[in-house]
Amino acid sequence: MSAEPEAVDLLLPAARESRVRTAPPRSGRPGGPARAGLFLAGTLVLLASVAAGTRIGSAEVGWSDLGRVLGARLGLAVEPLPPLLDSLVWDLRLPRVLMAALVGASLAVCGTVLQAVTRNALADPYLLGVSSGASAGAVVVAVLPLSGAAAGTLGITGGALVGALLSFGLLLALLHRTGLDSGRIVLTGVVVGQLFTALTSLVLMASADADTTRALTHWLLGSMAPARWDAVVVCATVTPLGLVIARLYANALDGLAFGADTAASLGIGVRRTRMLLLVVTAVLTSVAVATVGAIGFVGLIVPHGVRLLAGPLHRVLLPHAALAGAVFLVWTDALARVAFAPREIPVGVITALLGVPLFLLVLRRRGEL
Repeated sequence: MSAEPEAVDLLLPAARESRVRTAPPRSGRPGGPARAGLFLAGTLVLLASVAAGTRIGSAEVGWSDLGRVLGARLGLAVEPLPPLLDSLVWDLRLPRVLMAALVGASLAVCGTVLQAVTRNALADPYLLGVSSGASAGAVVVAVLPLSGAAAGTLGITGGALVGALLSFGLLLALLHRTGLDSGRIVLTGVVVGQLFTALTSLVLMASADADTTRALTHWLLGSMAPARWDAVVVCATVTPLGLVIARLYANALDGLAFGADTAASLGIGVRRTRMLLLVVTAVLTSVAVATVGAIGFVGLIVPHGVRLLAGPLHRVLLPHAALAGAVFLVWTDALARVAFAPREIPVGVITALLGVPLFLLVLRRRGEL
């Protein structure tokens, strides 16, 4: 991935203190106040999107209904809704929308980190095979008899984490000679992803009955329908923690984006930092996949769009990418619910339909198409 001249200028002062300092604002890039305003606007858009997404569906939910549900849960003196409508909003719609926001933020952060660590603009958990590995691990726990009582949310998340780490380990082993800077990483990731996809299919065909196979196949395409409050709590714990860790290593990501030699010259422990960030992305991906299945292209297209607005520095890019990913997946899930109502299509199908053309556009801009 070629370095932008502006990003190089921003990075050079870090050679003195092993940190990236902010350069004066330049034309076409927002300065500090503008970035703060952009983040505030993104936060407000996210809150509005969550509220609007909760109302969207086959059954109509008004703004007053939403307010009454939230007011009742907060202990305010409001007239409660009928139990059926209250359950629809609180037990189904709201967890689903919040999960979409959390997963979108998580995948966008993973894509941003992976693109810097691998120096490849096409890197994201889906294309590198991590999502496929996590899917395989989750399916093994959910289907095989040995899982037993472990097939709850935490058990499936653990299986997804093991699968994600195994796929990452295999990817690193296959690239140990050429390194993570190689342009082969996406091709190798596709191969790893196909391997774990085949293993997932093998487990389903060998161990699951027809109903389980149908349900898991729909889930593997990516669906927010299974989201419940226990899963939201798990994701709401892991996702902010992963974002904080990535943000703490924002300066290291700036250095890694220009290669291992540049990062080492800035005092960054390249190997340790890479491995830590890869594990963080594996954990975030596994939690997302264990809950809602494999959703592709969010981590690919969101970081590229955000860079156009927020610039290349990761201390700014990461939080803005998280906001944009959350908003994107909330509305994508809403579209998946209503596009072919009353039938619902997996949200991963929508993200793929949107992501493939943008993926081809990135390839064309890189001169590879």
